[in-house]
Amino acid sequence: MGIVLDNITKHYRMGEETVAALAGVSLAVKDGEFVAIMGPSGSGKSTIMNILGCLDRPSSGSYLLDGQEVAGLNDDELARTRNKRIGFVFQNFNLLSRVSALENVALPLVYAGVPEKERLQRAATMLDSVGLSARKRHLPNELSGGQRQRVAIARALINDPSIIMADEPTGNLDSRSSVEIMKIFGELYQQDKTVILVTHEPDIAEYAKRVIMVRDGLIISDEQRS
Repeated sequence: MGIVLDNITKHYRMGEETVAALAGVSLAVKDGEFVAIMGPSGSGKSTIMNILGCLDRPSSGSYLLDGQEVAGLNDDELARTRNKRIGFVFQNFNLLSRVSALENVALPLVYAGVPEKERLQRAATMLDSVGLSARKRHLPNELSGGQRQRVAIARALINDPSIIMADEPTGNLDSRSSVEIMKIFGELYQQDKTVILVTHEPDIAEYAKRVIMVRDGLIISDEQRS
């Protein structure tokens, strides 16, 4: 059933002022779409991503995720929804520095209560799927930026989520590594995953089949691409 946002607002208190990060966003994303959200710094695109990813709640409005209203869920309910349905990839990788690539990928399975042997086997399989089977025992600081992002993608996929959300996933990568990472997202799209990424780079947005432009907390354009 996908994602439906209806008149979503988000306000933040900054000192004595209230800042409107989102001023009434309505958006529908079907299952299996590949969507890029673009906009200048402060436009609200990352706020949209945080709400879509159940990392934050809107101030008002409705958010239906596969037909379930999630806008008003408490923190524990949001966490359960997030862990079950959504995988995240971030610009700065968010890997634990003192454990191996294998253990980083297996981490979500710890929270899911999966036994150690099974979670390490599943993590090894996932690292193999992103071309890193030979690096599974390496620490993050022993890997290149592109390799670290592939570890992060493997970790995002370990619970087999239907939705992959990526916030500036190529922001810390060189051009060659960016192409490699975007190829993986393209393959996930071909596997009928829903892929939603935030980017400020037009060449990265070109990989998506739909590009949404955000400015001043509002969607100003929504373009389908062949």
